Amino acid sequence: MHGDDRQGNGRRWAFMIGAAVLIGLVLAGVYVALLRPLAGVPGGEFSSNGEQIFFTATSQRGTPITADMGGGPMMGGMMFGGSLSCASCHGPDGRGGELQMMGRSIEVPDIRWEALTSEEHGAEMEHESYTEETIRQAITQGVDPAGEPLNWPMPRWSMSEEDLDDLIEYLKTLE
Repeated sequence: MHGDDRQGNGRRWAFMIGAAVLIGLVLAGVYVALLRPLAGVPGGEFSSNGEQIFFTATSQRGTPITADMGGGPMMGGMMFGGSLSCASCHGPDGRGGELQMMGRSIEVPDIRWEALTSEEHGAEMEHESYTEETIRQAITQGVDPAGEPLNWPMPRWSMSEEDLDDLIEYLKTLE
């Protein structure tokens, strides 16, 4: 091997190692960004089961919570690297906003109790305001109060009645 060949191989290896490190840093940044909603929860401790479900899609009871994105169930939200939860899209305060997902910009609705049940929300969305029952249907069936499908990114969540009760009680606390 000539000196130039060895030098070229060394540069290629250095480039490959540098690229691998850069990719690792980008992936770590993405992982941290997806966990950002948990930053507001001191020490990862939750004051209620509903809060834990909202932030992690896991139950303190140990009962399963799964999401179906229309293409089959996803245990723990594989689409978001195992961290799909209400807070992943609606934010830690439930206020929603603009989210970039799969190359699209999506307007995520405000899911605070006050916002969902207000007359203004219903008029703005061209359907009745949400009630506790229609919020349950939105979470588990992916439909609005008029029975129309919610936007495609909204998962259909499967969880126990007790966990759903706890989640709804938590939504009532968001301000």
